[in-house]
Amino acid sequence: MTQPFFQRALLAGLAIASVAGPVGCFIVWRRMAYFGETLAHAGLFGVGLGLLLGFSLTLGAAAAGIAVALLLMLLRNQRVLATDTLLGILSHASLALGIFTVSMVTGATGDHLDLLFGDILTVSWQDVSVVWTGAAVVLLVLGFLWRDLIAMAVHEDLAQAEGVKVKRVELGFVVLIALITAVAMKIVGLLLITALLVIPAAAARRLSNSPEGMALVAAAIACVSVVLGLLLSAYADAITGPAIVLSAALLFVLTLLRPQAN
Repeated sequence: MTQPFFQRALLAGLAIASVAGPVGCFIVWRRMAYFGETLAHAGLFGVGLGLLLGFSLTLGAAAAGIAVALLLMLLRNQRVLATDTLLGILSHASLALGIFTVSMVTGATGDHLDLLFGDILTVSWQDVSVVWTGAAVVLLVLGFLWRDLIAMAVHEDLAQAEGVKVKRVELGFVVLIALITAVAMKIVGLLLITALLVIPAAAARRLSNSPEGMALVAAAIACVSVVLGLLLSAYADAITGPAIVLSAALLFVLTLLRPQAN
């Protein structure tokens, strides 16, 4: 645990956890878990494009997530298909397209399983700096949008009537999710990031009685999950990304034993 690679993994994981918790609260409040999963799957397609065209995989994942989010926002205006149906189509189509694109470049998806499930133990100091920079940007933007997001979580129509630019705020929020997905893909992987966003926030819901309190508790639970996952990986030789998510799930189960806060 005193090795440099473990220290880098810990710093990177704590950076992701510190933003995944607060952002995940809004995903839970607004019932957007499937939406977050769709953006994560879109990120894989962005990774495939990055490999194919030779540009940054992180930028590719972020750009693809934002593009799919914009497409969904446009498609929501139609009245033929429900939003969950659209999410199902976009999610699985993006995942399939991502796997197809990656396989075109590498010949097999096995060469990039770390992008799907994470490989936090291989992060470099440059990766750590990128993750902390991205986390700082997300927290700054989240703080700027906080009041409007709270108003929309309570009642979107009422928030709009009170002057909140709902579409603009919603766009800013989905960009945050896309950015978190992109910077977290080496930590827990594109297929597991939604779990790190949702599970700590769901656990925190039972332990807090204010939005700010829930955000702080969710961040703390996410950070503890990262530490436990790294320890489990070190002592049980487990894959680190899934170990972090399983740790978060265990903490969630433990919160069920405690009476919910009023």
